[in-house]
Amino acid sequence: MDKITIEELKCQTHEDGEDAVEDLKKALLKEEGIYTLSNIFKALSDPTRLKVIFVLSQSSLCVCNIAHILDMSQSAISHQLRILRDLKLVKFVKKGKLVIYSLDDDHVLQLLTQGLDHVNHK
Repeated sequence: MDKITIEELKCQTHEDGEDAVEDLKKALLKEEGIYTLSNIFKALSDPTRLKVIFVLSQSSLCVCNIAHILDMSQSAISHQLRILRDLKLVKFVKKGKLVIYSLDDDHVLQLLTQGLDHVNHK
């Protein structure tokens, strides 16, 4: 078996491409942005949280209605909503003692619909 030299392992970047590589390196998201985005995708990887987001994409609801629709306890739904709220995926408004949840903005709906489009793409 032939040994590979260090020179053979080096990237064969063209001299005129070095600037483009450096530009791409500078364009990378900052660590904080990568971390936040990673946490959003982790949150969206949970089936229950995806169901909550789907339900809220149809209508703004209180915890008890979400729990009823998903056949889960209010406590379990509240826990999932806290995670989604902390990541700014859902928001709430208080109406007296009632707390109504909805998607935070259209970006969350776009994440859901893009994911569903990908799943349904043939």
